[in-house]
Amino acid sequence: MTINLNLSRRDFLKLAGAGAVTILGAGLPTRLVQAATEGEVLTKITPTAERVILLWMAGGMAHTETFDPKEKSEYKKGMQMSKLASTFGSIPTNVDGVRFSEGLQNLPHVMDRMTLIRSFQPPDLGHILHARHQYHWHTGYTPPQTIAAPHIGSWVSKLLGPINQDLPAFIHIGQRLDIHGSPEVEAFLTPSFLGLEHGAMNIPYPIEGKRLVSPPPGISESRFENREVLYRKLLAESQLSEMMSDYQKDSMVRSMEASYRLLKSPAAKAFDLENEPKEIYDKYNTGRFGLGCLLARRVIENGARFVEVTSEHVPFGNWDTHNDGHERTIEMKKWIDAPVAQLILDLETRGLLDSTLIILASEFSRAAVKDVDSIERMDPNFRVWHPKQYGLHKHFTGAGSVLMVGGGMKKGFVYGSSADEVPCQTVENPAILEDIHATIYHALGVPANYSYNIESRPFYVTNNGEGKVIKALQA
Repeated sequence: MTINLNLSRRDFLKLAGAGAVTILGAGLPTRLVQAATEGEVLTKITPTAERVILLWMAGGMAHTETFDPKEKSEYKKGMQMSKLASTFGSIPTNVDGVRFSEGLQNLPHVMDRMTLIRSFQPPDLGHILHARHQYHWHTGYTPPQTIAAPHIGSWVSKLLGPINQDLPAFIHIGQRLDIHGSPEVEAFLTPSFLGLEHGAMNIPYPIEGKRLVSPPPGISESRFENREVLYRKLLAESQLSEMMSDYQKDSMVRSMEASYRLLKSPAAKAFDLENEPKEIYDKYNTGRFGLGCLLARRVIENGARFVEVTSEHVPFGNWDTHNDGHERTIEMKKWIDAPVAQLILDLETRGLLDSTLIILASEFSRAAVKDVDSIERMDPNFRVWHPKQYGLHKHFTGAGSVLMVGGGMKKGFVYGSSADEVPCQTVENPAILEDIHATIYHALGVPANYSYNIESRPFYVTNNGEGKVIKALQA
């Protein structure tokens, strides 16, 4: 069960403060959970990154419309859909021979800091669905599982902890949890057996960060402390307590203590975007996602360990471009272009880029056809008769783009490629999620076969511990 953060007096007592968003694993039989036992670290790895920022393009970002442009087909009434590879032209980046899609005006100027994967291949998973693929990307596991798989940010929180003890190790920015489609996010936004203290602090609106880390109006410090005592008593005596292991109860107490510590800490100022100089604020201010990137930079430089900024999963909204794909993609590029580029430059200026791994990814790509082999299944006479049909609308797992910046990754490097011909599927160096996760964990000093024993069985940070580091990406 996941609970949205709201610091009213009543909800404050329920949630034990700003750091609490996830209570136990979705669908997890809590009475069966035993305290997680640390698995043996089988290898010693020198980390190249201390922190992670995941920029999540929720909904399915088309690779051929962003970071892997193909030949543009201009809109013509009656044009044949099965030949449509891209609806945008391409522009050069500052790396010779590498081009991005039109509409990305700032990101091409920082390509020389990036590793660009053009051969990401999500699995089919039986059905190409947002819920399944987002769960898979964020946890490494395919739903459903007998035990809820922890979010990658929760793993990082558990294994590495916060850099600044006054800040949550895992912060999630930009997703409302009270809208249509939010249960799909709640399913993977869980620490599960790792404990509540490793759940995400969820901030739906970046501009409200300051309010969310301020004590509720009208509550004095003494009254605040009395509520802390009451919370401990309720936790010890409630029926919920009878269903929880000692580990989970202790974790909830630690989460509450961390929340209380944050509310009293100078580190809370990191959540106040009004402290940012106007000229910098304006560069990020393309909307909630852009301001989320600004908030991510502020909390990262103040000691957060893992931050996810999402464009927000909304069915048929944002990157979920089933309708009016071309025009929607124009708007989404405006959302991400300037703030992501500015985030990279700001971290570089502050000396944090080399030790911060930035990842930009999506659950799958999009194409004009259904998937890799569907040209043969598709009616070759299907044509575009209206501008709203012009664009890439179908879920596509044949290829995809992932950006990785800093944290020990190569600079100005392209890995893999996709075909120029529709459906533009991977033709060189396919990159699967298990291996991308293994590469992320390796950068943090964690082996892909690291595991915890849960109910006498190992649970690995990558699927069955089988992820392989993509060494070609490492500097």
